[in-house]
Amino acid sequence: MKSRRIMSLWFPRLAAEHSVRQGLGMPGMPFAVVGQEGQRQVLVSLSIEAEAAGLRRGQPLSDAYAMCSTLQTRLMDPQVDHDVLNALCRWAGKFSPWVSEEPPETLVADITGCAHLFGGEATLLDQVKTECAGLGLTLRASIADSVGAAWALARFSGKEVAGTRSGDDIAQEARATRSRAARRRHWERGGPKPEAMAPSSCGARIVPPGQVWAALADLPVAALRIEEDMVARLNRLGLRRIGDLAGQPRAGLRRRFGHSLLQRLDQALGTEPEPVNPARPRHHFGVRLTLPEPIGSKEDIEAAIKRLLPTLEERLRTTGRGMRQVRLECHRSDHKVSRVEIGLAHAVTALDRVCALLMMKADGIDAGCGIDMIRLVATVAEPVTSRAHATLAAAAHDGTMQSTRERQTECLLNRIGARIGLETVIRLHPAESHIPEKTFNVLHAAWSEPAKAWPQPRTFRPLELWRPEIVTVPKEGPELPATFHWRGRAFETRAALGPERVAPEWWLDEPEWRTGVRDYWRVTTRTGERLWLYFAHGAAKSPGWFCQGSFC
Repeated sequence: MKSRRIMSLWFPRLAAEHSVRQGLGMPGMPFAVVGQEGQRQVLVSLSIEAEAAGLRRGQPLSDAYAMCSTLQTRLMDPQVDHDVLNALCRWAGKFSPWVSEEPPETLVADITGCAHLFGGEATLLDQVKTECAGLGLTLRASIADSVGAAWALARFSGKEVAGTRSGDDIAQEARATRSRAARRRHWERGGPKPEAMAPSSCGARIVPPGQVWAALADLPVAALRIEEDMVARLNRLGLRRIGDLAGQPRAGLRRRFGHSLLQRLDQALGTEPEPVNPARPRHHFGVRLTLPEPIGSKEDIEAAIKRLLPTLEERLRTTGRGMRQVRLECHRSDHKVSRVEIGLAHAVTALDRVCALLMMKADGIDAGCGIDMIRLVATVAEPVTSRAHATLAAAAHDGTMQSTRERQTECLLNRIGARIGLETVIRLHPAESHIPEKTFNVLHAAWSEPAKAWPQPRTFRPLELWRPEIVTVPKEGPELPATFHWRGRAFETRAALGPERVAPEWWLDEPEWRTGVRDYWRVTTRTGERLWLYFAHGAAKSPGWFCQGSFC
């Protein structure tokens, strides 16, 4: 059986170099990305100039400024870093269909059966390095039989191994004479400093099949992807190289360091399987049109959109998806971008109306000195399902009904949404409650279906409902007044129907119902108004008359 071949790509300065590439730092100047660690800010990614200035990862920002006053920084943005690594993952898909991300700076690719397409593993690795250099990214890469071995060689191949001296784990001072300060290493107390071990004998980062152990033996134990605390404990016992673990009993290692150490060792040697989980491919629905000459008129922009829509529509249809949200990007000659975005009430595949909706917001496009590239992106695309019908007649009837009702409503929602935003358009759905103002739920129209049927109330309800407004009456009491004042006007009661008693929900404390039980009346005035009045009998608040709705 042919052995697996794994390629590990480590970008040790990814966040810093990408920031410099985006213009957030001056080329040739020290640059660092700053993250939060507890209550302090530390350096999480450094440019090569910052490393040359003596800065290191994990260093507090205040100390870094003291060492390098010209240091430029930006705050860490996890979403930006994720997007950059995801873009590199898509790029690495040209070398292997099985590429996975190991945030924040690593890619792992299973290149089994792929290297011969590029002329061999050495040629493949050279091409990867060349393309990364063209992107301005520092890369350390390795190819081995296992994920753990490739990961270790990419990071630690060629590095010196230095650790604490054997026996440091044994306290050799009496308790009474032991210093309260942190224990210093023996060479810090005047002893001889241990000699640094020679670099790894594996100069090349391509390990031939079946020679993983020889390549890993001289690497430090930190290359096994274990915790720093475990690395320090191993070093204090004199186990500094991976090869030092070979002569140790596995039972003793398991008892002292747990299962994780042996698991990582077996994964690095390839005796325990560690699959490469490729990232799920993300559908990207975007098309662009590069123009030979800059444009600026609305007519030219509309013509460009109409030229792009058929291609975008075909991409959506082949994947069984419909557009729900679309963004128009107009790239100007001065490298600035003007964006317009619209949402649709439902996912659609026929994009003939999209152009008109985009042009409704064309006033927000600033052409500036001219637009030389137009890009159309379906930022939200949802699966579109078809409805099965028993007969052709049923299908024709359903299509007719949909075209006359649902499509007209959808078109209306799209046009209103293009003007004021889909999130501002609402619809009401029935709810089970005897409280007048709680007989409906407010839903966003674009993300809900219309109610099938509204339940008939036991008694008549007003056409308009508002928050209770105070009504002034000549005499306080539950008797229906012959005259009353409301909204600055005087009214006379001509006819009335009631009362209908409505009690509050006792298990809820609602401010509007702190006036207690209500007696509702349908009142017709002499001037023709049909109002919905009620008398609140009082509870936490005083009793009184209120108006809450109108029947006409």
